[in-house]
Amino acid sequence: MVTGNKNDTIVFWGCFLALITTAFVFIGRLFLISTWAGEFNLDPAQAGRLAGIGIWPFAVSIIGFSLIIDRIGYKTAMFFAFLGHIIWAAMGVSAYFVKASNPDLGFALLYWGSLVSALGNGVVEAFINPVVATMFSREKTKWLNILHAGWPGGLVIAGIITIYIDSVPWWIKVGMIAIPAVVYLVILAPRTFPVSERVASGVSYREMLQEIGILGAVLVATLIVLQLTDFYSNGGSVVLSTATYGVFVLLWLAMVVGFGVYTQSLGRPLMFVLILIMMPLATTEIGTDGWITAIMETVAKENDFHPGWVLVYTSLIMMILRFFAGPIVHQFSPLGLLAISAVLAIVGLYTLSWTTGMVIFAAATLYALGKTFFWPTMLGVVSEQCPKGGALTLNAISGVGMLAVGTLGFPYIGALQVAKENSALLASEEIHQAIPGLVEDGQLTVLEDRKIYEVIKYQAISNDGLDELIGVLPDDQQEQVAEEVQSIRGMSSQGALANMTIFPMIMLVGYILLIIYFASTGGYKPVDLGTG
Repeated sequence: MVTGNKNDTIVFWGCFLALITTAFVFIGRLFLISTWAGEFNLDPAQAGRLAGIGIWPFAVSIIGFSLIIDRIGYKTAMFFAFLGHIIWAAMGVSAYFVKASNPDLGFALLYWGSLVSALGNGVVEAFINPVVATMFSREKTKWLNILHAGWPGGLVIAGIITIYIDSVPWWIKVGMIAIPAVVYLVILAPRTFPVSERVASGVSYREMLQEIGILGAVLVATLIVLQLTDFYSNGGSVVLSTATYGVFVLLWLAMVVGFGVYTQSLGRPLMFVLILIMMPLATTEIGTDGWITAIMETVAKENDFHPGWVLVYTSLIMMILRFFAGPIVHQFSPLGLLAISAVLAIVGLYTLSWTTGMVIFAAATLYALGKTFFWPTMLGVVSEQCPKGGALTLNAISGVGMLAVGTLGFPYIGALQVAKENSALLASEEIHQAIPGLVEDGQLTVLEDRKIYEVIKYQAISNDGLDELIGVLPDDQQEQVAEEVQSIRGMSSQGALANMTIFPMIMLVGYILLIIYFASTGGYKPVDLGTG
């Protein structure tokens, strides 16, 4: 390592392993979403809600700990992260053993255990990002990219393990998270952590918060309140009273007004723009990664490969390229690299939406090249342009990204799949003839109105209603028709990836505008706080 400091070298690799652990949590859950959906009778959007609860609480912990981490210390935060990972392992394993006798309790353990795992993952990001940005203050983008090679590295390792133990009970896949968690605890517990760049430069706590300001608080508060409506409405199944909505409005006002009164700042406009861009970025990378295995299941089955190989393959490309981020960033500049990445992501997602057979891996290569530098390079831009914000700005942008993808991204992608399934069945004349009563007046008769929060409203196929229609067919036809329906629904989900190109398109526009802005001010240059 370039610091020449043995302690810092060990701390860096301990942080690297902590990030690998978060990837273990992520991929372990997403490989099991389809399994859990079958066992607990969840439609794609409801499965997206279960996926989302393992994502959005990340934002609560990463932003919350960023507000206090300079006071409690990075090591204390590390212990909190470890507890979150171990508690999830215990709850996830327990869910497997109680689901047969008490499925409601089993689902509750998965749901709330997923929340705890996300909190632990958020705390990991809350301490590793400012630690590395401080230790490598002169090459932040380069070393943050190398650090975040741990994320795809963890996806590759855990993905391969999970694929090769595919037939074992799923509690083993959940429980293996404890192994890397114990390893990073043993490595980091005796180490000395650095003092943050912000503290060392004498930037006050209020100045740090002013970088986010009222504008950032509005975004965070809005996303948090949306998520709370999901909790209290039980996924939209309970109608909330006017009084309950009033409480949510007051909570939103309290967060925004309180932050505004204390900071007396709207926030840095550049920081606000970067936060806005991070929302579609997180959905493009994390949202797609979270759904890609489920989306590719039918195609993978027809071509005799595990759907998880698509994610493992793209993650391997990411891991390798992030280790060599230094020369690449130097060649294109951070914003130029992000713009190129957005173009590649657009082409990759669109190509993935229609390719078949092993050609899928060629399309996946484009997608992997596109998403490789998104997350760490955005962190590098924030750290280089808003260093006064210290741990808060560096982690807030990750927090908002995760909050956006968990609150809106995952369920929205699920709803996109539902819409594709509906269209595919409606377009299949063969299925119409095979299942009398499936279509009337040009509409499917087995649709139910559903919603996620009060924001994402959609119509999903009622599996019970569909089974009832198939059940009146002759016994020798039922199984064949059911398989044909499942095949059509599965193949249609792949097409949802084309709709997701809207997210990198928005990002591309944002990066082009930022490139024009910096060109008008003399070019992109990192802001130096003078801490050496």
